[in-house]
Amino acid sequence: MKKIDYSLVILVLALSIFGVIMVYSASYVWAEYKFSDPFKFVKNQGLFLIIGTILMFTLSKIPYPTYYKYANKILILAFILLVLVLIPGIGTIRNGSRSWFGIGSLGIQPSEAAKLAIIIFTSKYLSKNQSKMHKIKNYVLPILGITFLLFGLIMLQPDFGTGVILIMSVIGLLFIGGVPISLFIKFGVVGILGIIGLIIAAPYRLKRILSFLNPWSDPLGSGFQIIQSLYAIGPAGLFGYGFLNSRQKHFYLPEPQTDFIFSIISEEFGFMGVLIVSFFFLMIIWKCFKIARKTDDLFGKFLAFGISFGIAFQAVLNLMVVVGLIPVTGVTLPFLSYGGSSLLITLCSMGIILNISQYQTK
Repeated sequence: MKKIDYSLVILVLALSIFGVIMVYSASYVWAEYKFSDPFKFVKNQGLFLIIGTILMFTLSKIPYPTYYKYANKILILAFILLVLVLIPGIGTIRNGSRSWFGIGSLGIQPSEAAKLAIIIFTSKYLSKNQSKMHKIKNYVLPILGITFLLFGLIMLQPDFGTGVILIMSVIGLLFIGGVPISLFIKFGVVGILGIIGLIIAAPYRLKRILSFLNPWSDPLGSGFQIIQSLYAIGPAGLFGYGFLNSRQKHFYLPEPQTDFIFSIISEEFGFMGVLIVSFFFLMIIWKCFKIARKTDDLFGKFLAFGISFGIAFQAVLNLMVVVGLIPVTGVTLPFLSYGGSSLLITLCSMGIILNISQYQTK
């Protein structure tokens, strides 16, 4: 076994620590107003960073074949948690979604763990059946059925953004697992029809799409968030207004420490800050893909690719929302956004990747 990839560790910890710093910058005005404590959010995020870092190094020591052995049980546990969170009195409602288990002032989001669970299970499934994945009915439809069942439970919360990341991660794995291209075309058609159905079922999603096409048609309603995000990004220039000097966090951009933290980064550090943060993301994702490519064991290869896909899709989806390329989805930016569950699961995923890196043979 080789040593873990310490360059990846440095990149991950550097981006995560910067995330905690930016959570403070983005949230202290709102935290002071609402909780009389400007450090309210940064203390929570810092606690989760410490716990997540410990878990990352712990998981980097656990041989990744362990997850192959327990993949089924991990997935069943994810299903149970997603059902429990929907039960009134057990799951708590925040921002209109019953997505959390409340622990004091903190919250744990089981849908974040479900994303990792389905990646582990799908990696095991593909490593056992890769030579048979051209048989759509017998081998592709069962894994799709399990995936959409998870997606359905997440949509009952509802949490559309997390559900999309989950499905995209599985589709990415199926693509490299040898599933015929023709099936992905059918996926696309079904996906479009499904999105239309979801829009019809929940009118607020239609408002988000309309506000995306023309946010100024309802500048104080559905278009407010994206307009304020663009106001943060647009005038920042090359170097921004400087750390702590964001204007939009002063009650213009709602809860800027969460989904739109990249807007505050852009406002305070300008185009150069955007380039540096983007570079860190690209380096992390590139290193994860490199680890996956150099792993001979099929389960380890699929697991590394699946985790890489999940982080890459989530980051790209968040950045596209922030700059107004797609409608608001409620997806956090990995490593940076405020959110304990997201940070914990992301760092745990990195721990698994670091363990896989020790088994490279190329």
